[in-house]
Amino acid sequence: MKKVGVFIFLLATFLMNPGVAGTTASRVIEDGGTGEHSAIMMGDGSLPTHTLFRPENISDLDKKNTLPIIVWGNGACHDSPWEHVNFLNEIASHGFLVIAVGTMPTKEGEQVTEHSASSKLVDAIDWAIAQNSNKDSVYYQKLNPKQIGVSGMSCGGLQALEVADDPRTSTLLICNSGIFNDPMPEKLPGIPEVDKTQLKKIHTPTLYLLGGPSDIAYENGMNDVERIDHVPVFVGNLDVGHGGTYSQEYGGEFARVAAAWFKWQLKNDKEAAELFVGDPAGLSQDSEWTFNKKNLL
Repeated sequence: MKKVGVFIFLLATFLMNPGVAGTTASRVIEDGGTGEHSAIMMGDGSLPTHTLFRPENISDLDKKNTLPIIVWGNGACHDSPWEHVNFLNEIASHGFLVIAVGTMPTKEGEQVTEHSASSKLVDAIDWAIAQNSNKDSVYYQKLNPKQIGVSGMSCGGLQALEVADDPRTSTLLICNSGIFNDPMPEKLPGIPEVDKTQLKKIHTPTLYLLGGPSDIAYENGMNDVERIDHVPVFVGNLDVGHGGTYSQEYGGEFARVAAAWFKWQLKNDKEAAELFVGDPAGLSQDSEWTFNKKNLL
């Protein structure tokens, strides 16, 4: 009986301590992805407003082998990454902690339509940095708070652009998105009210992934790239429309290219960089992609 009492006390103490990371639910997506680290999607009791994607086994990580941090805003500013789980899990399998805005989908195909705010991207960064410094956290000294990527799709891409001036960030990924060329006729739920002057606040290398001319964000995104001249920028177009390849097996081509970008920008992976550098860039070997770049060798 004494052991049971001690267990109940410890459990209650744990649940009442929001500063300690603890799993609330988890699910394996597509056998963990194709990267060198089998990944898992999970919730966390100390960050119930977000969903985590990370290597399942982080016990072997140390100060010399840490996880860069990537935060993600969802399409339609949904408060759940249900549309993007294959894509985000695949990126995590290459050795990243991906923190998506919104609650974890509890089953395949679940749709959550509540809307989120850009501030949740900042909340995710704050949480990860705090966990890395918390001796009681499973993430203690296992993250790299000096290597942070901000990213998002469609409305989530606008959210990422809204917080792109955060000095803690190292790179930016904007998918099927771009700041509106013309003012919105009406305010839509969750969409940040940013204009093209926001582009001048970008201070990191930036990747745009667009779905070609049939993508409703194509003109906005291409105009963004045309205007950005003060940081390295790469834009890739795949003729798949606004829906991208997120729900395809292992996130499809968008996941392949995004993972390579993050491996280059956040891990200094020279092999991954070959997809984006050179004349022409390595992506030219895939005839399905068209691209342009500025301020990149």
